[in-house]
Amino acid sequence: MMAEQPPPLEATPLLNEVPLLPHMVNGDSIQQVILVQVNPGETFTITTEDGHIQCIQGPAHVPMMSPNGSMPPIFVPPGYVSQVVEENGVRRVVVVPHSGEFHPSMHPPPPPPPPHVPHYMHHPHALLPPPPHPVFPTVPGTGELPPQFMHQPPPPHVFQEQEPRSHGRTNFIQRDERSLKMQEHLKKRLKDRQASGHTNNKLNSPPSSPHKVLNSSNATIPNGNGKGQQGAVGALKQKQIGKTKGSPEAEMGESDTESRKCDTHLSIGKPVVSDIQARSAVLSWNLPVSSQNGESHSHSPAAFTFEVAISNSGKNGKFKSVYVGEELTITLPDLRPATDYHARVSATSSSIKETISELVSFTTESCEPDCPAAPKLINRTKNSLSLQWKSSNDNGSKITNFLLEWDEGKNGPFKECYYGHLKQYKLTKLTPSTRYSLRLAAKNDIGMSGFSETVTFGTAGVVPPAPAPPTLLEAGVTWMALGWSPPAGGALDDALTYSLDMEEEGSGYGFQPQYNGDELSCTLRNLRRSTSYKFRLFAYNSEGKSSPSEVVEHSTKPDRPGAPSKPAVKGKIHPHSVRVTWEPPKDNGGSDISKYFLEISEASVGGRWEPIYSGAQREHVCDHLRPGTSYRLRVSCASKGGESQVSDVTTVTTAAVPPGPCPAPALVGKAKPKEIALQWGPPAVDGGSEVTEYLLEMASSEQDERRVLYQGPAAEFAVTNLLPGRSYSFWLRAGNRVGFGPHSEKAELCTAPGPPEQCCKPLITCKSATCAVVSWESPACNGAEITEYRLDWGQVEGSMHIIYTGPCQSYEVKGLTPATTYYCRVQAVNVAGAGLFGDTGVVTTPPSVPAAVAVIHLLEEDQVEISPPFSTCLAIQWEEPCCHGAEITGYNIEYGEKQLVTVGRNTTHVLENLLPDTLYRIRVQAINSLGVGPFSHSMKAKTKPLPPDPPHLECVVFSYQSLKLKWGEGPSRALIPNPTQFNLQMEDRFGRFVTVYNGPCHTYKVQRLSESTTYHFRIQAYNDAGEGAFSEVCAFTTTKSPPAPLKAPKVIQLEENTFEITWEPLPPMKGDSIVYILQLAAGREFDQVYKGPEPCFRLPAAQTNCEYRARVCAGRQCHDVPGCPELCGPYSPSTVFSCQRREPGPAAAPAGTELAQSGKRLREERAIAIALLCGFAVVAILFAVVIQYFVIK
Repeated sequence: MMAEQPPPLEATPLLNEVPLLPHMVNGDSIQQVILVQVNPGETFTITTEDGHIQCIQGPAHVPMMSPNGSMPPIFVPPGYVSQVVEENGVRRVVVVPHSGEFHPSMHPPPPPPPPHVPHYMHHPHALLPPPPHPVFPTVPGTGELPPQFMHQPPPPHVFQEQEPRSHGRTNFIQRDERSLKMQEHLKKRLKDRQASGHTNNKLNSPPSSPHKVLNSSNATIPNGNGKGQQGAVGALKQKQIGKTKGSPEAEMGESDTESRKCDTHLSIGKPVVSDIQARSAVLSWNLPVSSQNGESHSHSPAAFTFEVAISNSGKNGKFKSVYVGEELTITLPDLRPATDYHARVSATSSSIKETISELVSFTTESCEPDCPAAPKLINRTKNSLSLQWKSSNDNGSKITNFLLEWDEGKNGPFKECYYGHLKQYKLTKLTPSTRYSLRLAAKNDIGMSGFSETVTFGTAGVVPPAPAPPTLLEAGVTWMALGWSPPAGGALDDALTYSLDMEEEGSGYGFQPQYNGDELSCTLRNLRRSTSYKFRLFAYNSEGKSSPSEVVEHSTKPDRPGAPSKPAVKGKIHPHSVRVTWEPPKDNGGSDISKYFLEISEASVGGRWEPIYSGAQREHVCDHLRPGTSYRLRVSCASKGGESQVSDVTTVTTAAVPPGPCPAPALVGKAKPKEIALQWGPPAVDGGSEVTEYLLEMASSEQDERRVLYQGPAAEFAVTNLLPGRSYSFWLRAGNRVGFGPHSEKAELCTAPGPPEQCCKPLITCKSATCAVVSWESPACNGAEITEYRLDWGQVEGSMHIIYTGPCQSYEVKGLTPATTYYCRVQAVNVAGAGLFGDTGVVTTPPSVPAAVAVIHLLEEDQVEISPPFSTCLAIQWEEPCCHGAEITGYNIEYGEKQLVTVGRNTTHVLENLLPDTLYRIRVQAINSLGVGPFSHSMKAKTKPLPPDPPHLECVVFSYQSLKLKWGEGPSRALIPNPTQFNLQMEDRFGRFVTVYNGPCHTYKVQRLSESTTYHFRIQAYNDAGEGAFSEVCAFTTTKSPPAPLKAPKVIQLEENTFEITWEPLPPMKGDSIVYILQLAAGREFDQVYKGPEPCFRLPAAQTNCEYRARVCAGRQCHDVPGCPELCGPYSPSTVFSCQRREPGPAAAPAGTELAQSGKRLREERAIAIALLCGFAVVAILFAVVIQYFVIK
């Protein structure tokens, strides 16, 4: 139960009672205990049997006794539903939030209350308004969960007056006198409040306690014994008291009235149930009536589609659609007997919204029971059967008797063997080992049910006789299929099972069970191959085990043998035969090998396997083979188990023989004067081995000995060094890895005329250093006249070129290089071709003056070891030219106005004493012992300008930790490209000058210096012309540092007008003493009131009610610096204090001072924050204006 707060006693909602279907479980007791759960912070209000009202605060569980299995109504707050949960026979009511939305069109108005039954408890007979959300849950049977309760629309708050009710039942629990007095008292209080208008002032209070409205009902509700109960109550007079203005009900009524004026509403009457049978009922209804603005309109049946939905789990249960159509009357089939049903009809049209009728409830009639389940056998003997069965659904009328029939074991018509109310029966005086068929029916006051399924049970008998031994149906390598037949002389209807035992030969384990079942065959697997097994069979029935059958023996089949070993060669391999042998397989499959099969195939791709041997021997000679041929051999075997796989393949190559005779060599192309090109083919027979080489022999005549010209794998050869016009004989032999075969037939070939013979060494004579004459003699012409000569000339012996072609025997070579060695040779040519070049002649030309210098260039500063002043000097370098046979002794350098300088053999020189920033033309010539060579090409070079002088260095700003230096005239930053650079150096503690600045600026601030210390500086200027000299060393001294700032002074009030001001002292600074200056301000200006070395001051005669500000600073007294007696530091923050009259009590001057100071700081911080905020606002506005103007527009 859930509630926001406990309502007043007179307005507390009360539990009301409503009858529900009784709890029926096989006629057991229907009295139950129901626990109502009350959550923490909530209140549960009930009425006891004596009329008292009791409020129970949560958390608690309220036990409620149900005399007939019904459930009290639970009044649920808006947005919640109640659920009933049953645990161990105790029902618990739980209220949970409801997630579904409420649609008034989907929920019919509440049905009239069911007939009156005994209460759980009494409640006062008071005039109270109904609850806002009444929910009447139906209690389901044991083991079922109740349906989810739908959210009900809130009915209008109507106060009802209840007339005296007449009770049709005599067992109604009458209220006692105390209960009636309490009801009259509550009724009187309610009437007084209604008369005084007090109800209008409680708009937000919870509604008053509901009072149940009962009316008559003719519905029949069956109980656990199958009898109906009927109750009637008097009609209730309802009186409309009126609604409070502004209440939700009044607002809902106004909105509904306005919507009726503009919308068309469709209403359908409550359907009528007639002709109620046990499994069917007739449902009929009238056509819907539409109303608009108070006027009713009728429609034709064809304009609507009706849907009928029924529920057998209560009005709030799940509805199932059973009909959709245009008829106004239907028959509801397939209903369950003695069951409560709720039905509703919905009408839909294309132009009007769907409407749902009120729920109509009805209960189907009782009928004969359902067919019971077949009886079960619980015990049997040779002469009796004990049966037991369960009741079926009684369909609203209690089962009174059961009818059991049997066929007397004759498979004939059924006869009655038992009729009574018991649920078990024992058949006696039966025949052993006989099967009986039985069936069962149930009977109630309405009729007899149908019979159950027929079941067959047999009485006990004797054990079966010994069966015949099992027979072998089929055997495999590792399995056997055995079969058998039922034992002869046994009962045909006995349910027999069989047990097959097996004993393996030589195992020593005896018989082991292998099969147990009712089949007449089985297959045994995972057996050993070619093994004998013994078998015996037993038969079983319900009485026991038979004797074993005779022992029979069966064997498994042998398996295929394994592959034999790989064939091996035995003895020497001959060119045309080979002997092979092999070993038997390691696994013969359980039987002896009967035959071997040997197959052979050539090792070439695609060779077929051909059998060459079949027999029991394990050795065979393979003949009729080709020499030098590779063969593949494999072997297989066969036994009773089948043929094995083939063995691994062995490759055997027969021995090779020398090849056969080759064809005679043939001439390729035309014969040359000194060369014949020969070509030949392979022999017709290679002897079983590839031909690897050929042997070519030649003889000049038949009398000459044959000499070998060529031995190798090529099939052609060019014979050289022959004489032109001669006849030669040639023979050829082919060879393989075994040896050479016979000679071929003789081939006779002749050479053609040839070119001239080789010329002699030419004669060379030098006419000058650049000219020589070459002459030569004519060689033998080899049968053809020489037509021309060719002269090869060059400085390298292996890289010469023809410089002359003609019939002359001399040639003059010009344009030679002095002191150079040259090579030459001569070749003669006739109509047959060109002869060989003759021997090479060598000549060296005489020496001469040097050649001209080819390369000359200017050296840069980084290329000179000793850097000269490049404003008056130029460093040049050149490459040494060719000396032409005489060593170079020196060089002449010409520059300027044909000024000549002679230097030694060096190839670099520095020209000095030149004019700065001047252009010069320079050229060089070499000199040797034979004279002066030509000048080189002219080179232009320009001297650099003079480097800058050092600027004047001065210090413009002195500080105790920095010095700002300035030099020269110019801006602080360089604005022109490549300006004059400056190098500023400072002397360190070791006396070395270290660069502190390097750049184009004219000022620099040296920082991180010590106070009152002298530093030495010097400066240097440099540009593209070079680095200038350093300036004189300048000394600058830093000043002394002032004292550090002090913290705000502290003020302590000693007397009424006397204050003591103190501050933190500072230590002396490098021997200089510290003095303090205290200033005091009563207005805007500060006045000095103290100067001295003490860190405190006493202020007498302070004005009363006057605010003072005090600040202090430290001063450093410099005794060694004339003209600067002291250095003062910054002032401390001000301390604010005031002089007030001292009241009796502890002194609070320091606290007041600190409070005033913190208040002033707070005001200053607020002022700063306001200023920053205003600044940010102005900047934001400016940015917005700029973006609007420049970006958006």
